[in-house]
Amino acid sequence: MNKEEIYAYLNNKKIWYEAVEHIAVYNMNDLSKVEMPYKDSDAKNLFIRDDKKNHYYLITVKGNKRVDLKQFRNQMNTRPLSFASEDDLMDILKLLPGSVTPLGILNDNDIKVEVFIDIDFIKDPGIIGVHPCDNTATVWLKVNDLIEVIKEHGNTVKLVKIKGL
Repeated sequence: MNKEEIYAYLNNKKIWYEAVEHIAVYNMNDLSKVEMPYKDSDAKNLFIRDDKKNHYYLITVKGNKRVDLKQFRNQMNTRPLSFASEDDLMDILKLLPGSVTPLGILNDNDIKVEVFIDIDFIKDPGIIGVHPCDNTATVWLKVNDLIEVIKEHGNTVKLVKIKGL
């Protein structure tokens, strides 16, 4: 799905969202230069794989956190982890670097990716800001709606406490 298809999907499902169109952002530093309505709900997304390329994970945390992959590995009892390649990102989620998003799960036709969302997003106001498969916009929606979208698609999603560095 592309950006327009994501908006149509959310509208069809009658899921509340706010979309903000902006310049292309590739990292949290770029995003900090853009005026956003829910600054404390920005998400950072990491597309990770294990060392055997058997398991793929999408880790979504608050934008101000840094993820320690060794600590995450120990916490989730996985094999050694590293960032997935640009080719894997395109093949599995149909996304370009800088556009990684939990909404990209809707492009995961083989249901290969397990999603981990930082439990801190559940705290008031319970809103999360993610790209709509395109880094020229941010979509704000209720984190519980996002979780339901992922589950409905068939991917596993877990709320976890992810400690930042």
